[in-house]
Amino acid sequence: MKPLNDLIRQSIELRRQGKAQITLLGACPNSEAVLEAAVKVAAENRCPMLLVATLNQVDRDGGYTGWTPKAFVEQTKAFSRKYHWDGPIYPCLDHGGLWLKDLHTLNHLTLEQTMSELKLSITAFLEAGYQLLHIDPTVDRTLPAGVSPTVETIVARTVELITHAENERRRLGLPSISYEVGSEEVHGGLVDMGTFNLYLKDLKTALAAHGLETVWPCFIVAQVGTNLHTTFFDAQAARQLFEIVSPMGSLIKGHYTDFVDNPHEYPLSGMGGANVGPEFTAVEYQALENLEAKEAALHAARPTVDSSRFMQTLEAAVVASGRWKKWLQPDEVGKPFEQLKPERRSWLAQTGARYIWTEPSVIAAREKLYANLSGVMDDPNGYVIERIAISIEKYINAFNLFDSLEIFEA
Repeated sequence: MKPLNDLIRQSIELRRQGKAQITLLGACPNSEAVLEAAVKVAAENRCPMLLVATLNQVDRDGGYTGWTPKAFVEQTKAFSRKYHWDGPIYPCLDHGGLWLKDLHTLNHLTLEQTMSELKLSITAFLEAGYQLLHIDPTVDRTLPAGVSPTVETIVARTVELITHAENERRRLGLPSISYEVGSEEVHGGLVDMGTFNLYLKDLKTALAAHGLETVWPCFIVAQVGTNLHTTFFDAQAARQLFEIVSPMGSLIKGHYTDFVDNPHEYPLSGMGGANVGPEFTAVEYQALENLEAKEAALHAARPTVDSSRFMQTLEAAVVASGRWKKWLQPDEVGKPFEQLKPERRSWLAQTGARYIWTEPSVIAAREKLYANLSGVMDDPNGYVIERIAISIEKYINAFNLFDSLEIFEA
């Protein structure tokens, strides 16, 4: 498999020569169904695929998916075999930073504790075969609320984590890997152009001072107009950022690309990569909602069919998890879930579903839903996978990724 850094260098050169404008897709594997759909799409469209897993999703404790880094990579390989695909699929760490694992914040870990935990996880990711690490120390829980760490602090912690990763990589005898740095989050302080340029300058100097001149990130994450609640991509800002980082051998990567209004503008503006995650959870949720509607129709025709009550079970699990509270608006804080507006309850259940797909009650209800429909549908699970795949393929087409392996191999 071609190293990801080589793929990035090729992308820059292809753009320079006017031969191709390609944006790589980072699919967030927040469930087994999404992971399978992503591998299926890569195989059917002959294109590279980045699988960008957060610390919350995949970690040494299993995360909310139940996958350790090793299990995640093994499951990816299993799906690759299923779809007869040996093309480039890159397991990646997304948002690898201090207190970016929810448990580290909930357990009030100190700076030293969360740094130690993060370094242990980085070693586990390397051992599992991750190809890219997003180093993102832009959160500092030791500071007062609303205060961001300085660029100097962000750079120092970035270099500390990259130094650890490189030392571990050499100790394990592994080939070079790729890095991604920066954050699209406003609290990271890396949004305006002045700060962005200062960050890159200081990072380059600091890496050189630590003997890491050859270790330069292939992706720089920056704010390009999108977040969890906005869907318009700022192509003009992206072009400005591309002009800054491409001479350094890097490309800009955008996060929160979910449901973006103008995905076709990503490759045109020089965007090297884009991550999508919550959208695929929403599609999986809606596909299951559709299946339950079919089950209800089946029950009406055949009253002996015992309903799975899947959506009811799912919502109860989201509420019990408490995860829905992280997305509350200021006027909603402190209110019980049942007192929120119906449309907000639906949105919170849909958005929080990814955290509880592996809860035993949800698994049991899903299995019952599939079993009830198996007599009238060829493959209920395949229906869900296909719905997610269609959502992923929207980005494959918009990002000029269809059959792009042919271009990269040439």
